[in-house]
Amino acid sequence: MRRHYLFALLSLSVALTLTTTSRAQQGEIPKASQKAHPAAGDTPQREQTNKERQKREKALRKELQPQYKRLLDEDLTYIISPEERAAFLHLSTDEEREQFIEQFWLRRDPTPDTVENEFREEHYRRIAYANERFSSGRPGWMTDRGHIYILHGPPNEVESHPTGGIYYQSPEEGRESMAVYPYELWRYSYLEGIGNNTTIEFVDLNGTGDYRLTTDPYEKQVSNTPGALTRSTDPLLATDQNARFRLQERQMLYAKIQRPPEVKFKDLEALVTSRLVFGRLPFDLRMDFIRITDETLLVPITLAIDKKNLAFALKNEVHRAVVNVFGRVTTPTGRIAQTFEDVVELDIPAALFASALNQPAVYQKALPLRSGLYKLTLVLKDLNSGNVGLLERRVAVPQFEANQLTHSSLILADLIQSVPSKELGQGQFVIGSTKVRPVVNRQFKRDARLGIYMQVYNLGLNEATHKPDATIRYTVFRDGQAVFNQEETTAQLKQAGQQATFASLLSLQSFPGGRYLLMVTVTDRTLGQTIQTSANFQVLP
Repeated sequence: MRRHYLFALLSLSVALTLTTTSRAQQGEIPKASQKAHPAAGDTPQREQTNKERQKREKALRKELQPQYKRLLDEDLTYIISPEERAAFLHLSTDEEREQFIEQFWLRRDPTPDTVENEFREEHYRRIAYANERFSSGRPGWMTDRGHIYILHGPPNEVESHPTGGIYYQSPEEGRESMAVYPYELWRYSYLEGIGNNTTIEFVDLNGTGDYRLTTDPYEKQVSNTPGALTRSTDPLLATDQNARFRLQERQMLYAKIQRPPEVKFKDLEALVTSRLVFGRLPFDLRMDFIRITDETLLVPITLAIDKKNLAFALKNEVHRAVVNVFGRVTTPTGRIAQTFEDVVELDIPAALFASALNQPAVYQKALPLRSGLYKLTLVLKDLNSGNVGLLERRVAVPQFEANQLTHSSLILADLIQSVPSKELGQGQFVIGSTKVRPVVNRQFKRDARLGIYMQVYNLGLNEATHKPDATIRYTVFRDGQAVFNQEETTAQLKQAGQQATFASLLSLQSFPGGRYLLMVTVTDRTLGQTIQTSANFQVLP
């Protein structure tokens, strides 16, 4: 009761604050505000009050545990409202903070009648994508492109000029052409709360790949170009009132684009009751850990079910099996951190049924989880046979140190491929912009390819190039003897900053049947550090 009462008051308080702000923006000032207009001599007192408030919030923030500071400064920094941030800073216990975080996500859940929170999953997917694609001297989520992507998702169109060149202006801009730095234009057909056909410009002034958001159309111009103009020296812009208005309009638009998304308050209620039953449906499980922020990780949970253990029903020359999946992640105190449920349908044409039974059915659910200890409970039910499988496992989500060379899980996969931009975030097995389907039992046929996927974090950056200088070596051992070596460098990657993604496909044609050990060694020449990890796999005869 205390919990619901506390957050009912909190939700009401924030709702009233946002409503008041919205009315004021529309020109409707509440009566209390009409009586509170200060005289000219009261201005210093109002400024002092603001300073005191900021000082008080700074002091409250210092008292937070590191994980809550990182949560505010990384995970939620772009989507939490000022009112919510202030409310969080005034909470007095960790229990209240955990409850606040739970309510924070629930209030943004677009489908409160389901067990999944699509907003939270999409938010962390965007952070993971930004880290993979936009890192350049700093994590991708900290860049301007990362900021916009996390808030608004992928643009409908990207116009990219990675080498700069000559820019041909429109007649409205007043000049025919100019030499420019690398830049990108992102176009959104619609942004909620902003409107249709929005274009956002980013410029890379240093040639490091760190594109900065710009409101100034002259910022991308190379300043040492003969006859180069600036916003202050262009006579057309100085005399053209419409041009100045367009610039101001653009600045206002960009201010709106960077605001946290509007929160829609909803009534909350308990949605799921656990129904755990022991039975006999065996399945295999693997869990991987991919860093999103220093505090939050993406945890793909991959299940493999032997098709021979499923009951198939034949209808219209198609064999069908249906499996219900229910999962719950709880903290050591019993607090529910994540809940999910899915229906897995397997359809196999009759002509392919016998051969398809030799391949496992694979399902994956990727969850954003903060570092710490959890218990995972999984229940699978075969609807045709009624067989049920139950698994409970302790999960230790690691803490990736901010200043230490480290890496994600090493994933061995049977499929690694780029995801088209229009399909980002859709379907299973997607990490950032790559589809990675793990092989849970790590058994591969000789006519298949061994997929190797790993992310490396906190690489050192060369002071001159602002780029990493690292190598990754893959060595395969059999009976203690090296039978294969391959090496790549960060210079060969399309995108590499403090974070780099290494993905390779290794042909197994020359590998006789047997057991092998894959050793992965990363050497950072800038930092002078080396890390290693390994995984066993089997090539089937």
